[in-house]
Amino acid sequence: MSSSWLLITNATVVDGANNRPVPNASVLVRDAEISAVGAQVSRDLVPRGEDLTEIDATGKTLMPGLIDAHCHMTYGESRSEEEIDLYTSPELRTLKAAFNAQKVLRAGVTGISQPGGSYYIGVGLREAIKDQIVPGPRMTSAGRYISTSNGLTDWYPDSVGVPEGSIGIVHNTLDAMINEVRHQVKNGVDLIKLADSPYGDFQSFTGDEMKALADLTHQLGKKMTIHARGSAEVDAAVSAGIDWIMHGNIMTDETIGHLAESGTPLVPTLLLLSNIGDWGHLVGAPDPMRDGMKSMLDKSADALHRAHAAGVKMAMGTDSGFSVTPYGVWHARELELLMTYGGLSSLEAIQAGTSNGALMLGLAARIGVVAPGMIADLIIVNGDPVADITVLQKRECIETVISDGKVVVFDEEKIARSWPHHRGITYSVGDLTYDVVHGEASQHRSGAAADGEAASWSRDDARDLVSAVSRRERSARLG
Repeated sequence: MSSSWLLITNATVVDGANNRPVPNASVLVRDAEISAVGAQVSRDLVPRGEDLTEIDATGKTLMPGLIDAHCHMTYGESRSEEEIDLYTSPELRTLKAAFNAQKVLRAGVTGISQPGGSYYIGVGLREAIKDQIVPGPRMTSAGRYISTSNGLTDWYPDSVGVPEGSIGIVHNTLDAMINEVRHQVKNGVDLIKLADSPYGDFQSFTGDEMKALADLTHQLGKKMTIHARGSAEVDAAVSAGIDWIMHGNIMTDETIGHLAESGTPLVPTLLLLSNIGDWGHLVGAPDPMRDGMKSMLDKSADALHRAHAAGVKMAMGTDSGFSVTPYGVWHARELELLMTYGGLSSLEAIQAGTSNGALMLGLAARIGVVAPGMIADLIIVNGDPVADITVLQKRECIETVISDGKVVVFDEEKIARSWPHHRGITYSVGDLTYDVVHGEASQHRSGAAADGEAASWSRDDARDLVSAVSRRERSARLG
């Protein structure tokens, strides 16, 4: 049976393994696997008569596709938690997730891990992408977060309970948690997600609970991650053997030492905090939320710089899926934020966004590096991300996306539109796209401010919006 070949010539290769870029190199792909890399690679290595596609990448960068280890495909670019958990049927949520997956791939993100979401939509989407039913990045998925009454995702009062469509499920006994792990594994998840306290100000799972759940998860052949913002729960997660940790915003030197010694990767996931803190005023995010995000970023900078100095491995995660982190727009900004708040170099940030995410895809040492024998998930970039990491944020600079050795063709007009969940409104009053910040809309807003008009939402504006939404929701319940 003949093979299909792809030859990319004259590129500057950034390999994703933190090595120096190699100029004027060529990469040969056979079917879904990289066959050869180097200056001497040419079409002469392709057997005569076999199918060959050639791409001249002169003046461009060839690198691994990005891996987003914290991407929520079921969130539907929601503006409130109620939209995520309550509105839109599971059938429609599934279709919207499938639609949004191609937007993520178009941004040069060729692999994602979904650490939790509603129902088992992530499992179904993973299979549809694998079977080439819908276009999207290769994917692993958890089911609903496992939380306690004191942890993240127990949003609603006891009188309301936990909605069926919630991204989390609440259990307060170890037996119930163990039963949930078994149930989720039965339903095809790749990983289990625990959700500790929302802001890291206390530890909601006991160390013994974490250890028992991690041991069972591993016994069943799956991985486990955890939402852990505070030092106590990060330290407990390391002791329990949890495979990778989300956030780690506040950590003592002792906790960082344990984390570094264990080799457990950290996925800081700074994008949601920074998008709201930096630009939330452009889309009506309430000031108290913005202030809280900025405060958490300041604490994160201290912890992450110390973690980086200690040798903690970091991976890229974005919390994409909210209205302020829409699909296919801001994924690569996380790399810039890792440099700013974690002290990573640009090559280290690229490594965090590529090879360091291979574990989260269940493909450690098989993906995320441009080298012979690796899976050919690649992007060709018109620009130099080593000199300017922000070029990866610009869609027009991601010239070619290659998934499993095949060049992906996109319907640009189709994926430019938005298809959000049924609206409720809270997180913002608009989607924080690149153009809102840097494009004509930003320029118009600046001009308006010069004319004495408000350039952004004030605290009173945000308070009025929240009050109006609350009244509407009360009316809906009474009706």
